[in-house]
Amino acid sequence: MTDNSSVNDFTPENYTMMQAFEWYVPADQKHWQRLRTAVLGLKATGVDNLWIPPGCKGSSQQGNGYDIYDLYDLGEFDQKGIATKWGRKGDLVQLVHVAKEAGVGIYWDAVLNQKAGADRVEQCQVVEVDPNGWRCNALASPKLTLVETAQEPLPAPIKSTAGLVSIFQEEVKHTPAKSTDYNNANGRTAIYRILGDGKNWSNFVDKEKGNYDYLMFADLDYTHPEVEADVKAWTTWLCGQVPIGGIRFDAIKHYSKEFLRSLVEHLDTSVGPGWFLVGEFWQDSVEAMTTYIRNMQHKFSLFDAPLVYNFSQLSNTENADLTKVFDGSLVQVEPVNAGE
Repeated sequence: MTDNSSVNDFTPENYTMMQAFEWYVPADQKHWQRLRTAVLGLKATGVDNLWIPPGCKGSSQQGNGYDIYDLYDLGEFDQKGIATKWGRKGDLVQLVHVAKEAGVGIYWDAVLNQKAGADRVEQCQVVEVDPNGWRCNALASPKLTLVETAQEPLPAPIKSTAGLVSIFQEEVKHTPAKSTDYNNANGRTAIYRILGDGKNWSNFVDKEKGNYDYLMFADLDYTHPEVEADVKAWTTWLCGQVPIGGIRFDAIKHYSKEFLRSLVEHLDTSVGPGWFLVGEFWQDSVEAMTTYIRNMQHKFSLFDAPLVYNFSQLSNTENADLTKVFDGSLVQVEPVNAGE
């Protein structure tokens, strides 16, 4: 039987992305080296792109990078140790170049919601909110106290590499954070919303708990023009340091989608269109996820959390019907923008 269909009738090849780390990788600063030696073998097995862990300096060498300390330190400055948990900047650069030569793309894990490990505290007016219930409800009257607000008094490393000084390393009138979880004055752990002119949680975040802006550590304030400009400048700087082909954005339901849309537009103009951009938007509502994708003008993908739930349910069901695995999933309604 002759197949008369044209090649254009076939579905384009799907590319495979592999998460190239897990939470309990040894904190021996050798992960970039291990990955470099594995690239060719991974390519031979069909892996096209590697989602690597956050490569920026965390608050400790044991942290996985979600305890983000300095966006501009990729493991080369002696602050919180020199290397990150994953290794030194030189090892990272070698990995990325080996991957590029092998035809394997690198996707960066960008942690932009919070900062951790501040080197000093600030005295701020704060109000404690209900951590488990409706976060818009204050539990006490506002008070003046000492909190960590993402400040770092170390401008010299940035000047030496990029001619830039991050606002997190300068004295600023408007603190870069809008909430935090620790009161340094009395040692109490809670959720504190920082008060000030125009300072509040974003309206463009997930509505779980009333407002799910706060997640952890010092929560960045993207209504602060200097914070927004600083992070946009960092993305441009990063692309000049390591030739990546995409970004996985961490915890996007916890910070302003208006800021993220602006950042995507910045990437289009500064590094060029065509990057793979995907976000962690952990939601079981397909409607909420499709609305987010449409607000991003389909320039952005989301990991298919409902599909993960389907697999979990099927794996615990006798005589499970695999033909229903895509029912209610994001890939069913937005196949091009669903990361699965």
